[in-house]
Amino acid sequence: MKKIGFLSFGHWSPSPQSQTRSARDTLLQSIDLAVAAEELGADGAYFRVHHFARQLASPFPLLAAIGARTSRIEIGTAVIDMRYENPLYMAEDAGAADLISNGRLQLGISRGSPEQVIDGWRYFGYEPQEGQSDADMARRHTEVLLNVLKGEGFAEPHPRPMFPNPPGLLRLEPHSEGLRERIWWGSASNATAVWAAQQGMNLQSSTLKEDETGEPFHVQQAKQIRLYREAWKEAGHKREPRVSVSRSIFALVNDRDRAYFGHGKDGDQVGIIDNMRAIFGRSYAAEPDKLIDELKSDEAIAEADTLLLTVPNQLGVDYNAHVMEAILKHVAPALGWR
Repeated sequence: MKKIGFLSFGHWSPSPQSQTRSARDTLLQSIDLAVAAEELGADGAYFRVHHFARQLASPFPLLAAIGARTSRIEIGTAVIDMRYENPLYMAEDAGAADLISNGRLQLGISRGSPEQVIDGWRYFGYEPQEGQSDADMARRHTEVLLNVLKGEGFAEPHPRPMFPNPPGLLRLEPHSEGLRERIWWGSASNATAVWAAQQGMNLQSSTLKEDETGEPFHVQQAKQIRLYREAWKEAGHKREPRVSVSRSIFALVNDRDRAYFGHGKDGDQVGIIDNMRAIFGRSYAAEPDKLIDELKSDEAIAEADTLLLTVPNQLGVDYNAHVMEAILKHVAPALGWR
């Protein structure tokens, strides 16, 4: 059994071929798609965060709106770039969104991805400390976030406050109990997956990974997940961790599916990204029977408890709901995911 959700990058474009021609289109359709996913029986609605781009950027208003329109589905990010974040203000926003959704927030965070602009986090007012990298800064912001999400007081109260204070040091409000255990780290390497386990975060692994062994993508990703789980066990955490992988998967069940995605076999690709040799996982698109056979051999999907289906959001809510329904109906039961 697996939790199955969708992951949207939230693109928009003024192109006549796009169903999302403005930021407003993307935001409102993201809410509608989450509602549709819940009605279909999917388990999660996740959104990517990119700055300086025609894509979703500030996630918390969107997540709160989805939380108010739904009742069961998990809502989350995959991922927020922590180089850009004030971790204290982020903790307040996340706490509010989690309370609105009644504890359904699954917050994926990370060092981030290649950017639209050079060192975009500098425009947000952040600089790495002397001798540290931007990745170090992201991890420092993360450690602060994880600490304040515990809900412990740390701020000295004013002796003459505007409103009465509870006794002792003050914590950030609103605090949402349990959110600390629903933080995920998006990892592109084995080392950062181990670090995430040591910090007590769940693991998100996408369709891109550092090419550390030259093996197929799914094999390297499965090894990463196993290293993560070993590190989690060694750290002595009391709960079971969660692990998600994302995939582009399309069951070709009608002519429109074939027109969009039925264009031959896709394979892993290797390239250089941020001076790192990276491997990009293949997409899956086939008739359901063939698709089931192909997915059986994906070792990383087998290792994960959560699968996020990347969706082509510019094709509109109805078509993306169809994409999810085809997987849930024609593929997931045969693989034991449902």
